[in-house]
Amino acid sequence: MLEAAFQRVPRDQIFAQTGIQFMQINSLYQLFAMVLDESPLFEIAETFLTIPDLFNYWLSGEIACEFTNATTTQCFDPRRRDWAFPLLEALQIPGRLFRPVTQPGTVIGSLLPELADEFGSGPVPVVLPACHDTGSAVVAVPAQQDNFAWISSGTWSILGCETREPSLTPQALDYNFTNEGGVQGTWRLSKNVMGLWLVQECKRTWAAAGEDLTYDEITRQAAEARPFTAVIDVDDNTFFHPGDMPGRVQAYCQRTGQAVPQSKGQIVRVILESLALKYRLVLERLETLTGTRLDPIHIIGGGTKNRLLSQFIADCTGRRCIAGPIEATAIGNILMQAIGLGHLESLPAARAVVCASFAPDIFEPANLGGWDEAYAQLRKVISEC
Repeated sequence: MLEAAFQRVPRDQIFAQTGIQFMQINSLYQLFAMVLDESPLFEIAETFLTIPDLFNYWLSGEIACEFTNATTTQCFDPRRRDWAFPLLEALQIPGRLFRPVTQPGTVIGSLLPELADEFGSGPVPVVLPACHDTGSAVVAVPAQQDNFAWISSGTWSILGCETREPSLTPQALDYNFTNEGGVQGTWRLSKNVMGLWLVQECKRTWAAAGEDLTYDEITRQAAEARPFTAVIDVDDNTFFHPGDMPGRVQAYCQRTGQAVPQSKGQIVRVILESLALKYRLVLERLETLTGTRLDPIHIIGGGTKNRLLSQFIADCTGRRCIAGPIEATAIGNILMQAIGLGHLESLPAARAVVCASFAPDIFEPANLGGWDEAYAQLRKVISEC
């Protein structure tokens, strides 16, 4: 669908109107596929709602298109702060389906009476959080200063920073960065990076072969393995699908003329080191786009449980890494409801609550040897593949 869309609207023009990185899962291409299929749903439908908007409608009976989630669809114009109607028209997606956008922290109504009776809760206000999961997660970053980077770490990961204006430059397009809406006038300038999916698939493959290791056992073996056996581009298409991930890592290393990791510990260490190296590459590009050194790096989400990866990120980037909280999305959701109801006055006040409520793990740069050489190797491998 991306290539089909580019035949109607050039890639650079789509980015200029939306500021969103190009991914086949974006709503824009799902809707365009419906156009090409001549879907009858366009004739039947009255309103376009994303999934969280639909849940809010079911809870309150009120239709609201929440800002942070709307911006991720690649149907939203960050300059105009409204839907990208010229783009939608060019792709023949009916603009009449798109309602005005509502900011996070807005009280849109009350829990429907029949639901309140069923739950025994009485009247409960329905407040829009940052409905995009990363939008809520970044609210819960325990930052006490500006100019920090954040990594939302899990099966998938996202590295970014907060800005006051979107970055729509040719360089941002070249790097395939994205500008997603944040809360209280912020934007999330970021890029998706593969996460611990590779380790999860390795674990699944080994368990199917009769070796059901725990994550602690796998990480311990990686910590004991020889460093810098090889590097992989964790975002290579080879690694996106389920299957024999250990075999794919080995095949990638062989194909790129590197030493091939043999043991389970070596394979996982190659993955974790390569994740840290890819974060360094994205961080450098992020700093180029913002013209700012970003320090420290806050790591949030379930991936913070992998302490070895957090230490590798600190060592590789030379930055202090502050890991936690784990359930950042749920925490940020609650905090935005508190702001909407007037219990907290601002985003800094919400983050102060996080700082007072959760003790983070701190990782200082320590083992710096070998990372620069490995980083040069990663850049070489990426340029050649």
